[in-house]
Amino acid sequence: MVERHVLGISGGRDSAALAVYMRQHHPELDIDYFFTDTGKELPEVYEFLGRLEGFLGKPILRLNPERDFDFWLREYNNFLPSPQTRWCTRQLKIKPFEEWVRPFVKAGDIVNSYVAIRSDEDYREGYVSAQENLQIHLPFRTAGIDKAAVGEILEAAGIGLPEYYRWRSRSGCTFCFYQQKIEWARLLDEHPEAFAEAQRYEKTAMEHGSPFSWSHGESLDSLARPERLRQIRIDHEKRVARVLARRPVNALVNDMPMDLDEVYGQGKVCVTCHK
Repeated sequence: MVERHVLGISGGRDSAALAVYMRQHHPELDIDYFFTDTGKELPEVYEFLGRLEGFLGKPILRLNPERDFDFWLREYNNFLPSPQTRWCTRQLKIKPFEEWVRPFVKAGDIVNSYVAIRSDEDYREGYVSAQENLQIHLPFRTAGIDKAAVGEILEAAGIGLPEYYRWRSRSGCTFCFYQQKIEWARLLDEHPEAFAEAQRYEKTAMEHGSPFSWSHGESLDSLARPERLRQIRIDHEKRVARVLARRPVNALVNDMPMDLDEVYGQGKVCVTCHK
C-alpha cells in the first residue's frame, strides 16, 4: 500500500496559498500538485501557475489535456453550462480528478487530498469522497487561516496575487457564468478576443435552443452596447461608493484595494473552480 498526497490548484489565491503553506509546514510530504485545464483559462492564470511552480520547485501536473471545453460543448449539443446545469464543473474539473486518482484508489493506496477551504468559510464544503481510502483534508480550516492570512502567505512567499485580481474576482474560464456584469465589461476591456469568443458560443447555443445566456438576464451582445456598458460602470461605482461610506475611518483600511466580494457579496461560486 502506498500513501499519496495531492493538492488541486485552481489558478486562484486560496489553493495557491495552500500549496505554499503545505510546502512550508509539511516539507516531508511529497505532494503532487495538479491543475484541471478547461482550455479556456485566462492568460494570467497560466502566468500565475508558472510563478507558483518556481516557488514549489516542481511542476504542476496538467490534467484534462484532450477533452477541453469545446469537446464537452459539442457533447452537450452546444447548450451552455449555467448555475442550473453545471456540466462544466462535472466534466472539466471533477471527472478528470476522479479518473486520475481512480487507479491509485483501486490499487488500495491511501490518497490524501488537500482542499483550500478557509477558516472563515464555514458554510462551504469541499469535494466529498465516496471512497474510504480517498481522504479529504482542510488544513486552512484546521489552522484558522482566513482570507487576510491567505494574502499574507502569498506576499511573504514572493508570489503575490494573480494579475487578474486587478479586474476580476474569480479564476476559472474566461466566460464563467458566475461573473458579475462589471467583470464581463472588464473582460471586454482586458481580453476582447475572449469576450468575442464567448459571444460566438452564446449565439451558437441560442441557435440550438439553449435557454441560457452567459450573463443572467441578457445576452453578451446586449451587454456590450456602449450605453449598457456605461450603465454597468455607473452602477458599479455607486456600489463601490456605498461600501466606502460604510468603511471605518482608517487610513490603512481605506488604502486597501477594493475586493469585488466586498462590493457584491460572496455570492454563488464553484468551489472546485475558484479556490
